[in-house]
Amino acid sequence: MSEDQQSGTGKSENARRRFETITGLTLALFAAVLAVVDLGGGKYGDDEIIGTNEKANLYQWYQSKSIKQSIIEQEAELISALLNAGVVVPNRADVLRNQLAAVEKNAERYEKEKKEILLGSASVGPKGQVLLRDGKKGAILGTKYWEQKLSILGDAGDKFDLATLWLQVALVFGAISLIIESEKLKRAFYVALVLGSLLGTSFGIQAYTIAMSAETRLQVSSPAKINK
Repeated sequence: MSEDQQSGTGKSENARRRFETITGLTLALFAAVLAVVDLGGGKYGDDEIIGTNEKANLYQWYQSKSIKQSIIEQEAELISALLNAGVVVPNRADVLRNQLAAVEKNAERYEKEKKEILLGSASVGPKGQVLLRDGKKGAILGTKYWEQKLSILGDAGDKFDLATLWLQVALVFGAISLIIESEKLKRAFYVALVLGSLLGTSFGIQAYTIAMSAETRLQVSSPAKINK
């Protein structure tokens, strides 16, 4: 083999090694990005699960208040019917009227409680706040809050899923680029690695932006703000 051929072979081998080094570093970089995306997806995914449970608990609470209100209203109707029919002896009528007033007051309270459960303490204002949480009024977020937050977290979750998909596929392309022999295919898969990773990173940034802006996009304040 001539000196020129040896020199050309050496240069080709050095170029190959440099390219493989660059590919390896690129793989490491976007593998780190994938880890960050997975971390965010897991964290906000847990928040979505918590929000779903909170909303379900509030709806169960609302149903409980509705049942109690229904029973109270039926009691009020019965007392009113007895009073209007004149079947109550005069000395007991005043007692029933007082009981009717108390029952109607309870029914009104249940109506306010249901409204606060649906809309949240911040939305009904201080005059409409009747429910206590940890001994304090004004700490109920409401089902509307959780519905809005879950919608936002759902959008973020979709972006996290797309980011993870593209980054994983891109890393596979990078691994293929390292093991195949053809220079053209190596470069083609390297380009696929970079493009797929950039696309996945873009989705990851969108996901974090959506998730982190959830509080500012909501129409009501957080419990800490409400209690202040």
